[in-house]
Amino acid sequence: MKITDYELEVFTPPCEPGADRYSAAAHLSVNIADALPYLNARLDKADYLPSANALTWKKAGHLVAFHAEKVAISNVVDRKEAVDELKKMIDLVNNTWDRRDGITPNYQGRKRPSPMAVYTLLPHSNCGECGEATCMGFTFGLIQGSHTLEDCPELTAEQLAALEILF
Repeated sequence: MKITDYELEVFTPPCEPGADRYSAAAHLSVNIADALPYLNARLDKADYLPSANALTWKKAGHLVAFHAEKVAISNVVDRKEAVDELKKMIDLVNNTWDRRDGITPNYQGRKRPSPMAVYTLLPHSNCGECGEATCMGFTFGLIQGSHTLEDCPELTAEQLAALEILF
């Protein structure tokens, strides 16, 4: 399996009309379901869902989703970034597949933290410095991958350490 051809789609997320960020998807010409356990083994803190043939992963403020016949990425600035980031993800899939003989596949899924588990570790100041009106909004952004821990300037060292374990 080698991804050599795909159709690129760049769009504004339907849940965020008028957003200044974009999402993008590469609709693949091959099925990469067999590569997902190998990606799961390589990618730190990936979230593998074997029953759905899907793997999600956070990379530099983006949420990347690998599906059997699609690779998608969120929170991109423009079309150029979408093309560049998707090319990197396709290269990652191809490289992982090429090296699979030296990788022990990981078929285990990783449980995402619950919103309350994350929220209880936040400062609850609702300062808005992260771009969200409330810490609960920031919580959902963390879980979805549209925010990083660095986006909250009020986190103490202890809170940061506890949250890093979850993410």
